[in-house]
Amino acid sequence: MEENQENFKRELGLLDGTMLVVGSMIGSGIFIVSADIARQVGSAGWLTLIWLISGLITIIAAVSYGELSAMFPKAGGQYVYLKESYNKLIAFLYGWSFFAVIQTGTIAAVGVAFSKFAAYLYEPFSDENILFEIGFFQLNAAQIVSIFTIILLTFINSRGVKNGKILQTVLTIIKILSLLGLIVFGLTLAAKASVWNDNWTNTWETSTYVKETGWAPISGSALIAGIAAAMVGSLFSSDAWNGVTFIAGEIKNPKRNVGFSLFLGTSIVTIIYVLTNLMYLAVIPLNEIATAKSDRVAVVASQYIFGDNGAIIIAVMIMISTFACNNGLIMAGARVYYTMANDGLFFKKATALNKFSVPAWALWAQCIWASALCLTGKYNALLDFVMIIVLIFYILTIYGIFILRKKMPDVERPYKAFGYPFLPLLYIVIASAICISLLITKFSTCGWGVLIMVSGIPVYYLTKPKES
Repeated sequence: MEENQENFKRELGLLDGTMLVVGSMIGSGIFIVSADIARQVGSAGWLTLIWLISGLITIIAAVSYGELSAMFPKAGGQYVYLKESYNKLIAFLYGWSFFAVIQTGTIAAVGVAFSKFAAYLYEPFSDENILFEIGFFQLNAAQIVSIFTIILLTFINSRGVKNGKILQTVLTIIKILSLLGLIVFGLTLAAKASVWNDNWTNTWETSTYVKETGWAPISGSALIAGIAAAMVGSLFSSDAWNGVTFIAGEIKNPKRNVGFSLFLGTSIVTIIYVLTNLMYLAVIPLNEIATAKSDRVAVVASQYIFGDNGAIIIAVMIMISTFACNNGLIMAGARVYYTMANDGLFFKKATALNKFSVPAWALWAQCIWASALCLTGKYNALLDFVMIIVLIFYILTIYGIFILRKKMPDVERPYKAFGYPFLPLLYIVIASAICISLLITKFSTCGWGVLIMVSGIPVYYLTKPKES
């Protein structure tokens, strides 16, 4: 295992790691999900607080992971931490869920978000453009565009980590500057005191929006359910920050730079997300945020800011954002399958590094499955239960810090989890509460997520190598 790790080239610095975190986190969510959050909770105060809470617990998780990344500075990241904290079964269930749903489902969905906004610029790319139909199966232009981008990014990353890192850094810097530009222009050109004051009149008055009847007050269990449902979108938009841990084998000075990249990246994204939502509230009446067509809040904001050209500007921004997001997801994901294969828990071919020192076979296997998910047309449903699986493994991984403090007390810890034990425990409590609430209120979707995860147990025992 260690010998294979040495075949990776350590070509990524602190800036590259931070840009991977930021680029993987910022996809299409910040441009879209505020509409659903507004519908669920119905006030400016709760809309802002949900984004802020999601950001803060993400930062807490990230700085907690810093201890684990410093202890195990090699490829595989979260898979390795779970294996060391618990056993191969728990690690396999993570890898199984990661390949089946988490990473590949997210890659597919982000690819489709790219194609949907590409259709703004060139209408034939629309999902309404049916190219082929047989029985219940339809192949549309948006799916072809999505698959093409996934194949292109997989090819770029198969040619070496240097190509992927340059693309990631450049596109992420463009993405950050574009979002900051949208915030600045929104606050200076389109913000209105009347809109801001109206939105904040009933700061903490909670209500939910129903298309047929309009706003209805909520409290008690309905409010808890609304907050949990709203946080799915903000947490999903803040996810994928752990991708840098998967490529720790290619990070320079990983004991320092992985943890620092996690902290810097999640902090930058949290600040950008909160500022973006404050800009929305200064420019758009809350009712229009909640009822934005296809939930495209950023399109509404850009039309207020830039007029008729707003849709084109935002379409270009989201295409850059989603392209960079998928580059980071594709680059990082293959390293998990590589590490699993070295443990005998994935296809043996995934252990091979090509002449560019990257796990090309694992990259292409991920590409094929993500492309297949694009073709099913059901990837959006996958996202509904991706988050519960993600949160369950985040909880297990952070609890692993407590286990490893007892299990390996003498192992060198160049960096220790900030605020231990209080902050890691706070994350576990909040994330567990969200999971329980989701299982109660959205069992029809989240239950499937848990079922997919648990279905990996018989697969593990049927496929694991026999102990000698």
